[in-house]
Amino acid sequence: MKLLITGGAGFLGYHVANDLARHGVSAVLYDLEPANLAEYPAGTTAFQGDIRDAARLRSVLQETQPEAIVHGAAALPLWKNEDIVSVNVTGTRTVLQTAQEAGIGRVVQISSTAVYGVPKKHPLEEDDPLQGVGAYGESKIAAEQVCREFREAGLVVPVIRPKTFIGTARLGVFQILYDWVESGCKIPVIGNGRNRYQLLEVTDLVHGIWLLLSQPVEVANDIYNIGAQRFGTVQDDVGALCAYAGSGARVLATHAPSVKLFLRAAELAKLSPLYKWVYGTADTDSFTSTAKIESRLGWTSQYSNAEALIRSYQWYLEHKAAIAGATGVTHRVAWKQGILGTVKRFLKTKPAR
Repeated sequence: MKLLITGGAGFLGYHVANDLARHGVSAVLYDLEPANLAEYPAGTTAFQGDIRDAARLRSVLQETQPEAIVHGAAALPLWKNEDIVSVNVTGTRTVLQTAQEAGIGRVVQISSTAVYGVPKKHPLEEDDPLQGVGAYGESKIAAEQVCREFREAGLVVPVIRPKTFIGTARLGVFQILYDWVESGCKIPVIGNGRNRYQLLEVTDLVHGIWLLLSQPVEVANDIYNIGAQRFGTVQDDVGALCAYAGSGARVLATHAPSVKLFLRAAELAKLSPLYKWVYGTADTDSFTSTAKIESRLGWTSQYSNAEALIRSYQWYLEHKAAIAGATGVTHRVAWKQGILGTVKRFLKTKPAR
């Protein structure tokens, strides 16, 4: 199968291209950013372009003739609101429109559990109400509505809603956690940490994407939640990472309203990389039911929350020297800590190794 991956130079695109090569998939990367093809399987090709640029995308589809698309390109919550809406909604419409024109057989839409907002009911199921928080969550809902339009018009558009996914080569906000853990800091969690917050290892997500690409249309052409099947409380899972690190780092419970007020002020002052949906949901339960993807597609997860965190942390330690100094707003580079770096100095339990 030849597969075009929008956002192919990003964290998820990197794993989709590499993990699906064992299924005989040949990847075509499409991204605003250049891809380092040395990191990808032999035969991978890469094109730079904007998903909102229909002419450019149409040209790439005509040249490469992919059989399917994984649409992973998206604006992140750190971006300006107008860019988030333009990329996530208009961009999705452009991808689906050009795919339909080119006769592409299937487009897998990477959505998000951010579409559920901050619900009180758990586990979340695919037919629960959608109420996104902020421009990002709202844009993901709108993008799913676009997918529904094209599905009703005959295009096969499976939608997958992953929990926050991590793994090798994942940095972004998680690099901040790994830096603090390695430094032997107290790790402040919002609230008492007894809430259950589900994560997802990226290879488990890619396995789900492969099932949506390869299973019959009658089961694949639907909406599916996906998240780790094994997870504990925030105290349990972050505590397991701290214990593995052996750095003296440990979980620190906090007064949630005070911390949220501080982080909101820091966000508005552009002094913190943490955005509202991250800290706004950090002290609540947040987990989905994976019963649908298990029963209909036969999916299972390989990694628990704690195992995924440890695996990602191991990669961070092994590559720390190579990634030092690089910052940005994608998941493949570190985010600037801002005021959090100042807070870190007061929470060290021992000198960094």
